[in-house]
Amino acid sequence: MWKDFFYFSKGQQVGIIVLLVLIFVVSVVRFALPYLIPSNSNAFDTNFVAEAENFKKSLLSLDSIQQAERQRQFEERYAAYKLNYRKDFSKKENHYALFNFDPNTADSSTFVQLGLKSYVASNILKYRSKGGRFKSAEDFSKIYGIPSDKFNELLPYIQIDEKFSKPPVNLEKKAVKENPTSLVELNSADTTLLMQVKGIGKYYAKSIVRFRQNTGGFFSVDQLSEIYGMTPENLEKIKPFCTVNPNLIEKIKVNTSSVDHLNKHPYINFYQAKAIYELRRKKGKLHQFGELKNLSEFTEEQLKKIEPYLSFE
Repeated sequence: MWKDFFYFSKGQQVGIIVLLVLIFVVSVVRFALPYLIPSNSNAFDTNFVAEAENFKKSLLSLDSIQQAERQRQFEERYAAYKLNYRKDFSKKENHYALFNFDPNTADSSTFVQLGLKSYVASNILKYRSKGGRFKSAEDFSKIYGIPSDKFNELLPYIQIDEKFSKPPVNLEKKAVKENPTSLVELNSADTTLLMQVKGIGKYYAKSIVRFRQNTGGFFSVDQLSEIYGMTPENLEKIKPFCTVNPNLIEKIKVNTSSVDHLNKHPYINFYQAKAIYELRRKKGKLHQFGELKNLSEFTEEQLKKIEPYLSFE
């Protein structure tokens, strides 16, 4: 049986032998070839990688050169644009002149000619209209809207007149301070001037002005005794330094005033005002103060007090 299984014909035997020979030859060649023929694959791979890197570097180098060239061209164009823009801008900005000026007297057009914005000129005029003034060049720098560089540019041209650089002098106040015997006129002096008199403080000064407004004025210095809180001792200290100009009294026009208007005066009550009004209505017009003496509503002392305040025009 086994003999039948391994039995080959002659042709089959030749084929098997040839196959074995081929297998042997291939095996020999397979193991011997690397020793017979040197391999250059590593060198090839190394050379290829090196050439690829060089090629890549050349591309990057070219790209860098192109970028640098584009950057240079851009910077040249930007520099040219910037130069032209500055020239145009300077032409617009330099449409002003520099000359000497006094910020206390210059008008708005002068400030604009000096290179200041119109709203800054308006701020200066508003400051002056409220009583503000520039005593020094530094005061001018405090105006809102004036940049520090612009102020430094104008500084050499700011000329402050001497009359503005010195504090104003109130001649009346100066006279009172320098000469204690100077008289203060009660119908025209303000609180500040009244306080220059020894014995008249802030309270008395305000009270004197209030009394003057309510009555129309003082016809006698003795009326100071009617000021609330005025003591006889203080009045004696004050009187030598006070005087009165009766011509400054604001008088009531008897022939045209209503009952309410007459009654507003501190020296005339409602019934007295009504009596004057009725007398005027009966006579048509009152011509002199003596016509009021027959009114029973007034005492002789009261008539004497109101006489300086009545006008019969």
